[in-house]
This record gives sequence, C-alpha cells and structure tokens, in this order.
Amino acid sequence: MSSHTPLWLSPLDSINTKASLHELLSDEPRSLGINQVRDARVAALALPHVALLSAFVRRLRAQVGQSYDVPYFDPADGGVEADCLFLLEAPGPKAVKSGFVSRNNPDETAKNFFLLNREAGIDRKRTIVWNIVPWYVGSGTKIRPTNAIDLSTARPALSTLLSLLPRLHSIVLVGRKAASERSAIAVLAPNARLHAIPHPSPMFVNRSPKNRHVLLVALQQVAANLPSRALSANPSFQATA
Repeated sequence: MSSHTPLWLSPLDSINTKASLHELLSDEPRSLGINQVRDARVAALALPHVALLSAFVRRLRAQVGQSYDVPYFDPADGGVEADCLFLLEAPGPKAVKSGFVSRNNPDETAKNFFLLNREAGIDRKRTIVWNIVPWYVGSGTKIRPTNAIDLSTARPALSTLLSLLPRLHSIVLVGRKAASERSAIAVLAPNARLHAIPHPSPMFVNRSPKNRHVLLVALQQVAANLPSRALSANPSFQATA
C-alpha cells in the first residue's frame, strides 16, 4: 500500500496487521464508509459517556415507529460530557446508512465539517452533533427539506436531549433551517450561548472561494467562546485487535 494513499480509501483486504487496524480505527474523514470502523462505533454505543444518548435514540425510534430512520450519536464525540451541541437540519442518506450522525460519514458535507472543526481547534470530545429533526425526511431515494410540521413534531425530542446534557454551554445552529429554530431553542435552553453558522455542504463551500473561510471564522468564534476545561480521555475511540 502506498504511504500516500489515505487509508480510509484503501481496499479492506489490504488491512491485515495490528498496526494497520489501529490506523483504520483512527479519526479520519469518510471512515464510516468502512465496515470495521462502523462496527467499532456500534460496539462503543454502551460506553458510559454515550449510553444515555444511545438509550434516548432507541426510545425515540420506538416512539416514531419503524418508518422513521433515527441514527445514533457518534461515540467518538463527547456524549453527555459535551459542552457544545451542533444542530443541523435532518439526517442525510449517508447517516441513515452508517447509523450515525457523524463527521466521519462518507460524504462531502461530513468531510467539510470534520476538516473545518479540526482547523478551528474544536476538540470533538467536547461536542456532539445532532439534527433539529432527528429522523430522515423524504423518500427512499431523495431527502426533502424539513417543513413546519417536521420542526414542531421534533421539538419534544430536542427538549429531552437538552435535559441529558448537563455541561452544555453552546449550541451551534448549522444552516438556515436550523437557524430558523433559534427562538424556540432559546426557550428550551435559556442558559446556552447560541451561534449560527452556514451549512458546510459542498453547495455552499464550493460556491465561492471565500465561503470556506467564512465557515472557518465562524467556527473559530465558537471555539473562542467555549469555556476552558480539562478533558478526560474519551474511551470510545480506541483501536482493538
């Protein structure tokens, strides 16, 4: 295997040593497109920092029924220890396929989100990522925009989620649809600091050379406003042989 080839794009049958498995389970863009990485995340769903959130998702799935796809929180994030919540609009097809709302999903929006957060210096262990409408909307082949009924139906789930985050300091509304819920979220979380940033989709990021910088600056402002804190090691993201 070439040392210049990103591991998450390499053939799975080339991964046959303990060292390469350790690399495979490292934190990289698009890595949830690899079955072994996804399996490691599934195995981490019961870890203490994310167990309550995993149970919350299972309850939500039971409430809304099998016709609604609700992905899990990513155990590689901070779970209930997070003090920064990113809220997007609704899960996309890649999140449904992987089973996780994650910056490691194999799509360009997730990749942009991963790289920009890293560049802005926001430690993912102090964040979680979710959606104002936590289930997939649309047909089996195409997602649709959320509407007023979706948003109002989803607010009780968001209220429950907020009650599970005792360290919450900042909520980042990602994209225009999430930002449209600012007033409602301010009522649900009156002590949280609210930020609104553009959506990191390729449609926005690639539209103008300046747009990526706009997003980066917005995320740097989020980082600058987070309180200082010592982070314990997140046990969820360890390579196993």
